[in-house]
Amino acid sequence: MDRRKISVGVIIAAGGRGTRMGVSTPKQFFLLKGKSIIQRSVEVFEHHSLVHEIVIVAPMKYMDRVRRIVRRNGLHKVSRIVSGGKERQDSVWKGLNSFRERPTIVLVHDAVRPLVIKAVVSEVIRLSALHKAAVAGVRVKDTIKVEQTRGYCSKTLDRAKLWAVQTPQGFHFDLLLRAHQSARKVGIRGTDDASLVERINIPVRIVDGGYRNIKITTQEDLAAAKSWLK
Repeated sequence: MDRRKISVGVIIAAGGRGTRMGVSTPKQFFLLKGKSIIQRSVEVFEHHSLVHEIVIVAPMKYMDRVRRIVRRNGLHKVSRIVSGGKERQDSVWKGLNSFRERPTIVLVHDAVRPLVIKAVVSEVIRLSALHKAAVAGVRVKDTIKVEQTRGYCSKTLDRAKLWAVQTPQGFHFDLLLRAHQSARKVGIRGTDDASLVERINIPVRIVDGGYRNIKITTQEDLAAAKSWLK
């Protein structure tokens, strides 16, 4: 793929409802040093020179709130805000079909990963263009064991080969669209978009996303994010 002809579209997956935090307001709207988490996440891509268009997928109940955030903060690359599906995979599918202009590369990013840095985004774009698919992630620090029967470990995995996968995840647009179409046809639910691509036998490159590129799902995560922004 000729990098000079690449256009990059971003899907911000903002359909979470905050159930693991035990709160009624979705966590993407929590304030983090004066800005909502979703605003911080979108701004990373808004200010990236290679990104042409952003689609936000949000809960129907909060679409007006997202529109206000976009309008008040001058997030001009956001072309559409669409309602999410039943599950995250459904939401990404809706996002794929909502771009005004079909990009050559599409990135999928969790709205609750506001600390991703520009260099990681750039590397995911670069390797997606070269290898069709690339994801951010970090090497697992802990020893991982497999539970055979409840409460008993039967096997220890090789930590040197294990990664905790993050977002952004980047793909040739047509590839990710095909992977989703294939999964929908047979009712497959993947744990992330990369798993759908792997299912159709496409290897996925891994980019070091850094340990601070956390997904904010608990109060402890929120406290950690605040400390990193000091």
